[in-house]
Amino acid sequence: MQSPHAFSDEEREAVYKTISQRRDIRRFRSDPIADHVIDNILRAGTCAPSVGYMQPTNFIVIRDQDVRQHVHDAFVEANNEAKTMFADERQETYANLKLEGILESYLNICITCDRSRFGPVVLGRTAQSDMDIYSSVCAVQNVWLAARAEGIGIGWVSIIKIDALRAILHLPEHVLPVAYLCVGHTDAFAPEPELKRLGWLPEIPADQLIFKDRWNGKP
Repeated sequence: MQSPHAFSDEEREAVYKTISQRRDIRRFRSDPIADHVIDNILRAGTCAPSVGYMQPTNFIVIRDQDVRQHVHDAFVEANNEAKTMFADERQETYANLKLEGILESYLNICITCDRSRFGPVVLGRTAQSDMDIYSSVCAVQNVWLAARAEGIGIGWVSIIKIDALRAILHLPEHVLPVAYLCVGHTDAFAPEPELKRLGWLPEIPADQLIFKDRWNGKP
């Protein structure tokens, strides 16, 4: 029996379509995004689940090209370091990957977690202290899915050292940069993730990821 709280068939299809067609975008056009679309995307982020209702997440919208250039420089430094960690053909493949769109995208967003918000004792963090960070990660996913529904591309740039982002964005010590996102129009959303298409790692079938009751328990 279908739950009386379920969305309509069309609404459910739209939700699952958005999830399945979300992509990490690295190639952008610089043409403007309407302000109301940006507002919709950011508002979706604020609707993410929040442990203890502590609302630890902030959204830094970055348009300034000088700031973005400093972030790009930090990416280049970290990326050059990362290249040396891969061997042989992997290193060459890695070097040819486009892993960011910091300068060419319309804007950047840094999503942060204020680990001090509402004090040291927060409902839900007493046994698992990193739940505030997980709440901010949920905000990242909300922003990503909302952007996909709006036809806007987002790319998460993780190859930047946290201390570098802290310095560039003047983040206090208690504020953790969780995600640095490039945001903009794109010419296409690929039918499958680029790294899957390139065979960077093998795809794990869903039935190998779902266990029953215990680790490795058969469904």
